[in-house]
Amino acid sequence: MVRVESLRRYPVKSCGGEDPDTVLVDARGLAGDRLWAVVDVEGKLASGKDSRRFRRRDPVFDLQARLVGQVPEVRLPQSEWTRVDEPGADAWVSGHFGAPVAFREEGEVSHMDAGRVSIVGSATLAAMREADARRFRANLVVETDTPWIEETWLDADLRIGEVVLRPVQRIQRCRMVDIAQDGVPPRPGLLKSLARERDLHLAVYADVVQPGRLTRGDDAVVI
Repeated sequence: MVRVESLRRYPVKSCGGEDPDTVLVDARGLAGDRLWAVVDVEGKLASGKDSRRFRRRDPVFDLQARLVGQVPEVRLPQSEWTRVDEPGADAWVSGHFGAPVAFREEGEVSHMDAGRVSIVGSATLAAMREADARRFRANLVVETDTPWIEETWLDADLRIGEVVLRPVQRIQRCRMVDIAQDGVPPRPGLLKSLARERDLHLAVYADVVQPGRLTRGDDAVVI
C-alpha cells in the first residue's frame, strides 16, 4: 500500500499549477486540469515543444494559473490575477507573448498529451535527485520505497480513495524537464541523463476507471 503525497492541477496547459488538498476526478482526469490553453492564430497550443498540436512558446512558462469556480485565473510574477474569459485577457497575454494568442477552453482538440492522469513515485524522484515534482508536472505524487515501481503498475488498477485509475504507459520526456517552469529553476542536462539511464521515460499516464474524489493522504492500493 502507498499513500498520495501531493496533488497538482494545471488549469491552463503549460502554465504553472496549483496544489489542491482535494479534487474531483472525472472520465477526463482531474476536474479542470489543462481544460484551458493559450492558443495561437493557427490553433496550436503554447507548449515547450513543436509538434502537430503544439508550438514552442516559452513565455507560457512565466504564467501561473489557479481554478476559481469553473474558470481559471492567471498572472505573471508580481501581477494581479486575471480571469481568462474577461475582456482584455487575450490582449494582455498577447502582449506578454509578443504575438497574437488567446485563452481557449478545450474543444474538439484535446489538451492532454497521452493520458488522463500522470503519476510519479517519491522514490523515483529521489533516484533522479529531484526533490520538486513540479519539474515533471505530475498530477499525483505517491509515497513509494522503490524507484520506478509505478512502471510495474501498467495495466493493473490503482484504487485511491473513491477513485480507480489504470496506469497505461510510461511518459516520455522532452526539454521541459531542463528549463525553468512552474516555479522550479532550470536543470540543464537532466533530459540527457534520462535518455542515458531511462530511455527518456519518467512517471506513468493512467486512465480513469472509476471517477470520484481524491484527497491528499489517501491510501493507494494496487489491485
